[in-house]
Amino acid sequence: MGEIVNLTSADGQSIPAYVARPAGKPRGGVVVLQEIFGVNAHIRAVADGYAAEGYLAVAPPTFHRAKSGVDLGYGDEDKKAGFALKTAVEALPAPGVMQDVQAAIDYAGQAGKVGVVGYCWGGLLTWRAACLLKGLAAAAPYYGGGVTSPEESARKPQVPVMAHFGERDAWIPMDSVRAFAQAHPEVQVHAYAADHGFNCDHRATGDAAAAALARQRTLEFFARHLA
Repeated sequence: MGEIVNLTSADGQSIPAYVARPAGKPRGGVVVLQEIFGVNAHIRAVADGYAAEGYLAVAPPTFHRAKSGVDLGYGDEDKKAGFALKTAVEALPAPGVMQDVQAAIDYAGQAGKVGVVGYCWGGLLTWRAACLLKGLAAAAPYYGGGVTSPEESARKPQVPVMAHFGERDAWIPMDSVRAFAQAHPEVQVHAYAADHGFNCDHRATGDAAAAALARQRTLEFFARHLA
């Protein structure tokens, strides 16, 4: 269903994004932001899923400035490689990868209003996009590592946000989720009896029931705000 489209960031960097198109006229655009494993089979499937729901889905490779063509699995070595790449990208001078996310939003905007959804590190980038970037109408971060930290929680979203967390996520303690929810009453916060990565059926921590409920909620959220 998908194809590679070269986007151009503000600094002239070419970004080969995965783009999945709906069968008919798009009902809007959705930017899909990767985990620390690249635009892999799971992220491509997520983008295909949003295209099947009628959205123009764009998944930019947010590791591209550190390494191109990253497509990792979920083993221990993959996790080490992904974490190292994330660390390298996070260390880039501002605006760093956010200009690549902006390029994806701009491209998705040809379909109408744009939402952004992201998982793991992509959840953090989704939160930052909601607070910092232009051209968005809604954002849905999933288990974004760092989102509930004091530094990130101090940001103010410019668009409606629905955030998804796992109650058994050792990376994001529930007390920090509760503090985040208290600091941001404008954000819809949902917690599931699941672990980190619950949306991904390629991971041992995947949880089909939690993933289905979160997806239903996100689709309804986007239907409201991208119409």
